[in-house]
Amino acid sequence: MSSLSKGLGKVRVTLKWDPSPLGAQATDLDIVAATYRADAPHGAPAYLVHFGSRSPDGTITLNRDSKTGQGFGPDEVMTLELDRLSDEYTRVVVGVVIQQHGGEKVFGDIPNTGIQILDGHAELAADDLSGIPEATAAAIAEFTRDGNGSWQLRTEVRGYVADPAEFSDLMGAAHT
Repeated sequence: MSSLSKGLGKVRVTLKWDPSPLGAQATDLDIVAATYRADAPHGAPAYLVHFGSRSPDGTITLNRDSKTGQGFGPDEVMTLELDRLSDEYTRVVVGVVIQQHGGEKVFGDIPNTGIQILDGHAELAADDLSGIPEATAAAIAEFTRDGNGSWQLRTEVRGYVADPAEFSDLMGAAHT
């Protein structure tokens, strides 16, 4: 069946959470994106984008990075310009990971988490991570390029108990 859909072009992923109580260790969540080549869509990521980095061609950027959850609006914002991404990349997985500073935290310990995936002002997906309270990391979105070159979104929140380095290896693994 043919489609008039142009697919996704430029999307934003936002993340918010409430700060830790006064005197408690700050909570630091991070958005991470892993990009995969057509010849290894479930292999090792071609590259990762996270705090302090961006994609080599500038198509995936972390525009806002919070280490505390303080402030108004989203605490973290990542922009993915899928329509500008090279044809060699056919899959991008986006996740959230908790930085473990001085004691393990799980999503159930962090109040008012919220994720939104937006195409312009249109909300494509939202989640609060309440379905994975014991996880320390989560894959939250998978963008795939179809046979016509259009980008599509698949949302399925998958929780993991993993540190940031382990999570980067797990987040793009094939799943059922």
